[in-house]
Amino acid sequence: MSKIAKIPVEIKEGSQVSITDGEVKVSGPKGSLSFKIPSDVSVKIDDGKVKVGVVKESDKAKALSGLVRANVANMITGCTEGFSKKLELTGVGYRAQASGNTLTLSVGYSHPVIIKADQSITFSVEENVITVSGTDKAMVGDIASKVRAVRPPEPYKGKGIKYQGEYIRRKVGKAAKAVGAAGS
Repeated sequence: MSKIAKIPVEIKEGSQVSITDGEVKVSGPKGSLSFKIPSDVSVKIDDGKVKVGVVKESDKAKALSGLVRANVANMITGCTEGFSKKLELTGVGYRAQASGNTLTLSVGYSHPVIIKADQSITFSVEENVITVSGTDKAMVGDIASKVRAVRPPEPYKGKGIKYQGEYIRRKVGKAAKAVGAAGS
């Protein structure tokens, strides 16, 4: 069994976890999520904690046990607190507008780019910072990567959409290279 799978997941206050027909269901104040358990892995609720084990020892079962434990922990966190990713919009005239689960981006194309997400995902925009939030960690990350892919940051001026805190390696332009070469 993996090192991660050996750690039991504590069920947080305000969330309910149930296991029925090979499926883990978690519900909380932010919403509800479910996950199908692979046949090689066993999941039990014991004393306010979710414990993951393997049915029969194999390399696949060991790897899947860690995956199941991580997914259950993320489901509990998502249903109680939620997940969010922040993206920064940099560039002259670049704008974003959010309404519920629809995001409209004006990022230098001849047309606005509209991104529609699932009902569980919400967008918010404040001063060129786009926040993608929801209960499912994988879906929040996937939608955030799709928003970033619309206009990834370019290395010369740094214009584009980047994750908050992401470092963009800047390159020197042609004019700076020419000045540097002529001076030597």
